[in-house]
Amino acid sequence: MRVNGVSPGPVETDLWLAADGLAATAAAANGSTAADVRARAAAGTVGGRFTRPAEVAEPVLFLAGDRTANVIGAGFTVDGGFVTTV
Repeated sequence: MRVNGVSPGPVETDLWLAADGLAATAAAANGSTAADVRARAAAGTVGGRFTRPAEVAEPVLFLAGDRTANVIGAGFTVDGGFVTTV
């Protein structure tokens, strides 16, 4: 059995961007606006933007394919540099 992980950061989906999404929830908790939360999250990435859904899907498809049959226990972070690692 193969187990690998793909860990996305902020992604341009309703989870973050909907009226009741994470940005709106965080804004309500800290007295900010959803637009401000989204802007801060995007600014926190090296690329200055949210990850696109396809940018998460591509490594998932790659890991599920035959070319990575011997890739086991790998973790891929797809977050535009949101979480810095060494």
